[in-house]
Amino acid sequence: MESESGPVRIVVVDDDQLVRMALRLVLDGEPDLTVTAEAADGDDAIAAVEQHRPDVVLMDVRMPGRDGITATGDILSRPTPPRVLVLTTFDSDDFVLGALRAGALGFVLKDTPPAQIVDAIRTVAQGNPALSPAATARVIAAATGPRSSEARRSVRSAAAAKLATLTERERDTARAIADGLGNSEIAARLHVSVATVKARIGNVLGKLAVENRVQIALVVRDAEN
Repeated sequence: MESESGPVRIVVVDDDQLVRMALRLVLDGEPDLTVTAEAADGDDAIAAVEQHRPDVVLMDVRMPGRDGITATGDILSRPTPPRVLVLTTFDSDDFVLGALRAGALGFVLKDTPPAQIVDAIRTVAQGNPALSPAATARVIAAATGPRSSEARRSVRSAAAAKLATLTERERDTARAIADGLGNSEIAARLHVSVATVKARIGNVLGKLAVENRVQIALVVRDAEN
């Protein structure tokens, strides 16, 4: 897929120059993708985003200086931000959930086959989540696994308070997103038009103060588990 102005523009962020070179070779070999800049740490990533205005940032997690999760939150707090896809060797709960809560739309491991990384970039560029099986498992485990009762109550209470700001129809839409449904599937479930679904999702994003569908799903799961 291409953006309206041409190929999807990508900033590659990784502290390993060889990794950056390898990713550039793979991505620039695709007719609908182009690497516009590289960055070696979070601060360089922020500067590259401001200068090049990419569509997607391919973000490492562990880097010297500002780490990828902190940089992701900073980048996504700015007007008209790009989408962020985390690409890392680490799949711990802290990294996966930290990246998604910061607003990353996808999380893929570096040992993922190149063709799947390319597909994940295209998916994220379209505004859809892209999670590796390992990352998906981490999210499910975090939502359903054991926690201290006090911690669980605190998280549930905060998430429930956010959901309480939504109308009943908006909550139904948020729950459908948490179930992994696309817009047309949500429209069929709720017996409304796709245009109505899109409008409700916009309202939900604003009221919950989140950036994407993954974060909506996390709020719903926190409130109901």
